[in-house]
Amino acid sequence: MLNYLKRLFKKIGPGFITGAADDDPSGIATYSQTGAIFGFSQLWLALFSFPFMVVIQQMCGRIGMVTGKGLAGVILAHYSKPVLYLSVSLLVIANTINIGADLGAMASAAQMLLGLPILFWLCIMTGLIIVLEIFVTYKTYSKVLKYLALTLLAYVLTALIIKLDWGLIIQNTVFPKFHFSREYLLNIVAILGTTISPYLFFWQASEEVEEEIFDGTISDMGVEEPVVSRINVNNMDLDTIVGMFFSQAIMFFIIITTAATLHASGITNIGTATQAAEALRPLAGDFAYLLFAVGIIGTGLLAVPILAGSSAYAVAETIGLKEGLSKKAGLAPGFYGVIVVSTLIGMVISWLGIDPIKALYYSAVLNGLAAPPLMTLIILIANNNKIMGKYVNKRISNILGWVIVLVMAIAGILLIIDLLKGVL
Repeated sequence: MLNYLKRLFKKIGPGFITGAADDDPSGIATYSQTGAIFGFSQLWLALFSFPFMVVIQQMCGRIGMVTGKGLAGVILAHYSKPVLYLSVSLLVIANTINIGADLGAMASAAQMLLGLPILFWLCIMTGLIIVLEIFVTYKTYSKVLKYLALTLLAYVLTALIIKLDWGLIIQNTVFPKFHFSREYLLNIVAILGTTISPYLFFWQASEEVEEEIFDGTISDMGVEEPVVSRINVNNMDLDTIVGMFFSQAIMFFIIITTAATLHASGITNIGTATQAAEALRPLAGDFAYLLFAVGIIGTGLLAVPILAGSSAYAVAETIGLKEGLSKKAGLAPGFYGVIVVSTLIGMVISWLGIDPIKALYYSAVLNGLAAPPLMTLIILIANNNKIMGKYVNKRISNILGWVIVLVMAIAGILLIIDLLKGVL
C-alpha cells in the first residue's frame, strides 16, 4: 500500500501543486476567519466553488499544454497590447500584495514561536525564498512543494478528534445560507478570491509547459507547439481534479476546526496569529503554536515562489525575456530578476506595519476582484479554434466558466457599491 501511494504521489504534477498552493497563508487566514466569524454557515462555499475552480484550472492547463506558452504569451500572440498589459498588471499587483501578506504572516508565525523582532524574520524568510527559487532546480523544488502541502493535514486530524455535530455540518455544506450584510458579502468575495486566484491561472499554464520541456516534448517555452494527445490532456485533467479536491478538502476542515473551537468559545474575529493557532489546540495541546507556525511557514514557502514565479512568467512573456524555472539563473537573468524584485517589493509592503491577519484576508478580497476579467479572457482563449484546435472547451466547461465569472463579478460589484456607500 505504501509503495502504491509513493508511485501515485510521483505522478502528481502541476495540478496538485497548484491546488496545494491555493491553501497559502492567505487561504488559511481567510478560512480561519470564516469559521471564527460565521461558524459552519459558510461551509457550502467549499462544495460550491470546487467544480468552478477545477474547470478554470483545467482550461489554464490545457492552454499551456496545447500552445507551449504561458497565458501572457498566448495573449501577446492573439490579442491587443492593451488587453495584455491590463491582464499582466492585474496579476502583478494582486500577486505583489499577496506576497507581502504571506511574508508578513510567515514572519509573524516565526516570531510567535521563537521570539526576536518580526523584521528579522521577514528578512530571513524573504532571503530563504529567493535563494531557493534561484539556486534549486525546478525538478527538485517541485518535489519539495508536494510534501510541504502535507502540513495542512493537521486541520483534518484536529477535526477528526474533536466532538462535532456532523449532521449540522452536512446541512450547512449542502444547503447555502445567505445573510445580506457587508461582512457576509466581503467574506464571500474573500473566499472565492483565495480559492479561484489569478496567480494560479498563470502558474498552471506555465508549469504544464515546464513539464513538457522536462519530458522533452518541446525544447523551450514559446518556441514550438507541442504534440499533445488526448491521454496527455486527460492526465492533466485528473491531476487538476486531485489538486483542487485537496485544496477544497483543506478549506472545508479549516472552517470546521475554527468553527468548532474559536467560534464555539466566543472568538468571532481573529486578530493575531496566536488566536488562529488556538484552533489546533485539541490536536497539539501546548504544541498548537508550533503546528500552526510550521503550517504557515510551510505553505508560505510553497506559495510565495509560485506567486513570484507566475508574475515572472507573465512579465517575461510580455517583454520577450528568456523564461522558465527549468533554466539556471544565468540563462534567464531577467526572469529571475522579476522573481527577486517582486519578492523584495512584497517584503517592503510587509514593513508598512499592516496587521498580518488583516493583510492576508484583504489580499484574498483583492484576488476576488481581479479574477473575473482574467477568467473571461481565459474562457475566450479556451474557445478559440485557432489557438486550441480540437481541444477547445466542451459545453459543460463553458457553462461552469461563465457562471463563476458572473457570480464573482456580481459579488465584487455589490461589495464595491456597498463600500462606496459607506465612504460617501
